[in-house]
Amino acid sequence: MKTTTTAELVFVPAPAAGHLFSAVELAKQLVTHDQRLSVTICVTTMLTAGFKAAIDPTADDSSVASRIRLIDLPIVKLPPNTNPSETLPSILEASSASIKKIASDIIRRRTESSDDSPRLAGFVIDMFCTRMIDVAGELGVPCYVFYTSGANFLGFMLHLQALYDEGKLGDLAELKDNGFEMEIPSLKKPLPCKCLPSAVVEKEWLPLLIDNTRRLREVRGIAVNSFLELEPHAIDFLSTGGIIPPVYPVGPILNLKAVQGNEEVMEWLDDQPAASVVFLCFGSMGSFGKEQVTEIAVALERCGQRFLWSLRRSPEAGKVGPPSEYEDFDEAPLPAGFLDRVSGIGKVIGWAPQTAVLRHEAVGGFVSHCGWNSVLESIWFGVPVGAWPMYAEQQLNAFQLVEELGLAEEIKMDYRWDGGTVVTAEEIEGGIRRLMAAENDEGRKSKTVKEVSEMSKKALMEGGSSCSSMSRFIQDVIDNIS
Repeated sequence: MKTTTTAELVFVPAPAAGHLFSAVELAKQLVTHDQRLSVTICVTTMLTAGFKAAIDPTADDSSVASRIRLIDLPIVKLPPNTNPSETLPSILEASSASIKKIASDIIRRRTESSDDSPRLAGFVIDMFCTRMIDVAGELGVPCYVFYTSGANFLGFMLHLQALYDEGKLGDLAELKDNGFEMEIPSLKKPLPCKCLPSAVVEKEWLPLLIDNTRRLREVRGIAVNSFLELEPHAIDFLSTGGIIPPVYPVGPILNLKAVQGNEEVMEWLDDQPAASVVFLCFGSMGSFGKEQVTEIAVALERCGQRFLWSLRRSPEAGKVGPPSEYEDFDEAPLPAGFLDRVSGIGKVIGWAPQTAVLRHEAVGGFVSHCGWNSVLESIWFGVPVGAWPMYAEQQLNAFQLVEELGLAEEIKMDYRWDGGTVVTAEEIEGGIRRLMAAENDEGRKSKTVKEVSEMSKKALMEGGSSCSSMSRFIQDVIDNIS
């Protein structure tokens, strides 16, 4: 039977969990939206069996799954002393020949079988994979970017890049401590320099980020994981003035089926009253040292709030990597007797099934690192956030949630994972009390979160802002097949 697929896109996501989940979900939405499209996703990192199962497109409708394929590229082994800022460029450089061959094979199949195979319509690359712009150029096909952060961060980076190229960008590492503010076109309010994203105040990362941002101006279009109703000011800035190629807000792009809840956690939540539990979870890389863990525990015990706390072991001193699990929480740096004293109201767990927890009606607040995927998930499920950023662009996300959007309470907006600061039990307790009181105060904050939650769902429906933006993106892809 002759296929209706006429255009194939090659996806190159960054080798990180949040970026891969989002890329696969975007691929699913694209092929669901238009039967003319198929997608090949190039995976540049080794995936565990559980992770593969979570992103496996064959678990969806067969008509969709048949038009998405995941290809594992050869694993790139870098020297153990590779600088973290050089890791991704090195992986992409080593993988570029394999990716080019995959794309070339699509062109060859089309040439050999005429109308029976789809044409290569172009590349869709992660925001950090701009090295692939050159590969697309060598093959003579368009290149698009999937920007996995929000529109505000994109606007922020474009502004920094312009200042950098004009020689007007000072030492951001010094600025973050001087009490000044910056005017950012994608923000309505001035940004306190203490809330500058960690990614740009680290001197080894800034040149890479600036170069990546500069190269965004070369692509055919940018799909942003956001929606018009969430970031109207930033999207308006990006869409006017011709500063970059067309921007398509197509979010929220979320893999809500990525993980299932663990039975013990779900049963515990089932026994809690509606909107009574504060959930503390800090992402796949989130962990704290002994002193900070103790302060969190003291705060939770003092405020007497029902809680579910994802507590994980930090890497050994001097080592970089994801946190590990405690085999027994008696090994954790918790105050003596803490687990016994809170056993009636709280539960400490390891890795957390975040989406399953956030969708549970017992959860009324989410103390979060403000990673963009977590931000979108909290909005989707209508759960107010306690903002406690750690790294990357999270300080900017936290400022946006608290000050621009009114969707969050501050725990510590200017916290930095490697800054040596310890957030006190008093600060944490106060933030949690404000967060969980969102239903009070005439319900204003809770009502706002619920309203934006409904907007996020409507944006993806037929006629919604993101659905319409997705249609425009697809039409551009189809119109520009070489």
